[in-house]
Amino acid sequence: MNPVNTSRRTFVRGTIAGAAGLATLPTWAKTIGANDDVRVAVIGFKSRGSGHINSLLKIKGVRIVALCDVDSEVLDKKVAELAKKDVKVKPYKDFRECCADPDIDAITIATPNHSHTLIALTAIAAGKHVYVEKPVCHNIWEGRKLVEAAGIVEKKGQVVQHGMQRRSDLGWAAAMEYVKSGKIGKTVLSRGINYKARQSIGKVPAAVAPPESVDYKLWSAPRAELPLHRQKFHYDWHWQWAYGNGDIGNQGPHQLDVARWALGDPTELPKRVMSLGGRWGYDDDGETANNQMAFFDYAEGAPLLFDNRGLPMKDMNWTKGFEPVYRINGKTSAPRIGNVIHCEGGFIAEAKAYDNDGKSIEKFENFQDGPDHMLNFINSCRAGKLTKDVLHVSHGYHAAALAHMSNISYRLGKEMSNDQIKERLSNSKAAQETFEHFVQNLVDNKIDMNAEKASVGPWLEYDPKSEKFTGEFADEANKMAMEEYVPEFELPKIS
Repeated sequence: MNPVNTSRRTFVRGTIAGAAGLATLPTWAKTIGANDDVRVAVIGFKSRGSGHINSLLKIKGVRIVALCDVDSEVLDKKVAELAKKDVKVKPYKDFRECCADPDIDAITIATPNHSHTLIALTAIAAGKHVYVEKPVCHNIWEGRKLVEAAGIVEKKGQVVQHGMQRRSDLGWAAAMEYVKSGKIGKTVLSRGINYKARQSIGKVPAAVAPPESVDYKLWSAPRAELPLHRQKFHYDWHWQWAYGNGDIGNQGPHQLDVARWALGDPTELPKRVMSLGGRWGYDDDGETANNQMAFFDYAEGAPLLFDNRGLPMKDMNWTKGFEPVYRINGKTSAPRIGNVIHCEGGFIAEAKAYDNDGKSIEKFENFQDGPDHMLNFINSCRAGKLTKDVLHVSHGYHAAALAHMSNISYRLGKEMSNDQIKERLSNSKAAQETFEHFVQNLVDNKIDMNAEKASVGPWLEYDPKSEKFTGEFADEANKMAMEEYVPEFELPKIS
């Protein structure tokens, strides 16, 4: 037998059998001195991870030393691209081998959602600083495990940061201070908006083979190797429950995070959630809702409303830039993707504050979507602690968990007429007005809601202390709050 291959098999078998072993015998990365380079590996860069690479290349004192991707074509192309810039990296296909490399200080993760927490915990167990993209978890249970792990290792100088750039944005920080000042009164509703047109992903007549360049077992990671039902292997997994979380769990965590930030960053999840929606306009291999509303009631303070639209403005016209627009108080245009903080004496819509008549009364500078977010991570790695509390992965967990809670309600739903939905929303004027606009967008796209009714989830009761659903639908909901992990890819235990 080839001794090189034998050695590699032995190594991989050891990492497979003992992801938990990494937790008990971590190979802690050396302390990063002020004059030492921070050595970084990027895992997953077909999409968002390329942004990680571009950001890291601009930061002084950072060296990208390794890249990891399960798609050999993607990996080889990026390795060659960096070589032209005189950046030499180790290529890895298996994230476990990459995480175990003692010559890496920090790891950034931008793989598909279902493997975020698994890879993050594997990297944490190996003693690495970790930056994990949103959503930081694919379900509520594993997200809590990630937060617990971060709490353990931060005492040892390890950093675990989320990838929600708005937390590093000076403009949003100023807007939040304005909210806290009470200049426009008490907050009465925090609204997240995502109007991003999403066309059909098509429908395959039977299961298809994954690309030859992809190691499907490693791509599936914690999931079983399920039959593949989508034309486009990369990205369109977002709309299938085993891997993605729909747009409320894709773009949504950014706006959900800002929405809870505006509520004072509640330390607990909401006590109630309800979501409604559907996948309208086409019949395809997607499973998640393309239009969805979610409502959250916290134990204290104002409620949170999230409004997602995936269809165009009208007539199923997919011309770029033709998403609908929600008008605040029927007047001021809300952002198509962003947040509105409704207060007693006015509202904030992204970079501006308005009075109730829609007159601009304050503008917040430096709204740049957190360009220093990756720099803040690197600075935290050097310091051995987070430079800002708002960078803590727990914020990423809360934002992701809101998306998961809403999806659980939606998936437990049943069809209802619009009149029945209005009755259910009768206690909230804002919810009723938003739903009317929601329905109008469907009507404008020639959707017959008598034939294609919305699926409406139950109001799910939630115990924020135990982080368990309670009440009538508790058993079903709690089962959906966690998932199965194949034996070879169980979550490492951190101690």
